[in-house]
Amino acid sequence: MSIWEAILLGIIQGLTEFLPVSSSGHLVLFEKILNIDTPTLTFNVAVHFATLVSVCTVLWKDLLALLKKPAQKLTLWLIIATVPAAVAGILFNDLFEGFNDSGITLGIGFLVTAVLLTVSSKLRTGTIEKENMKWYDALFIGIMQMVAILPGISRSGSTLTGGLFRKVKKEDAVKFAFLLSIPVILGGFILEAYDAVKAGFENIDILPIIAGMIFAGISGFFAIKIFVKTVLKGKIQYFAYYVAALGVFCILDQFIFHIVL
Repeated sequence: MSIWEAILLGIIQGLTEFLPVSSSGHLVLFEKILNIDTPTLTFNVAVHFATLVSVCTVLWKDLLALLKKPAQKLTLWLIIATVPAAVAGILFNDLFEGFNDSGITLGIGFLVTAVLLTVSSKLRTGTIEKENMKWYDALFIGIMQMVAILPGISRSGSTLTGGLFRKVKKEDAVKFAFLLSIPVILGGFILEAYDAVKAGFENIDILPIIAGMIFAGISGFFAIKIFVKTVLKGKIQYFAYYVAALGVFCILDQFIFHIVL
């Protein structure tokens, strides 16, 4: 992988990890469009670590409050919401990896994301603060996150929609979605790091990895800021238009044009 390919994939990873457009879907799509070799495990570990740093940087006050008082309702809600995706990831990991490699679900996944974002844009503003949710609210949001394991379905978009559907305040629904991303990204980082250690670190080209990390972290930081402002201003529908167009393109390409997929 060249430095320029690493920078591009880093930017895509950082932006789409937090914008409601599906990071897995975009990475699969761009790797096929640009004929980029599948990134190495070491590269994946590096960019996941970078996006983890970016979300922790933005939410440091919320994380500090959790660390100061870990025995609180919000901690329990985050644990409950993490369980569905964790269980599905463990039980069906090979199946999801197959979807990633083939890109067969991209079109449908992007269209599902468009529907979710459209629904969230129509929902009335809730009044429930994230700390005052019930356990079944957290579980519902967790199930929405589990659905987003499929490439093309946005994790941040689905969890945001889940929170808004359960009448959580917009700002709190966004914060909960990003706080919920931390154990998911951390879990992926740990698993990929373990696999990378087992595979060995021979013949690693360090410059592309560093470049990918830097641009993934920076783009991830700004993606979070953009997403928060977009949601609070009620402009989430613009993302729905974008992923709907992507979904139509992927479906047409799969069944008619056969250019990319």
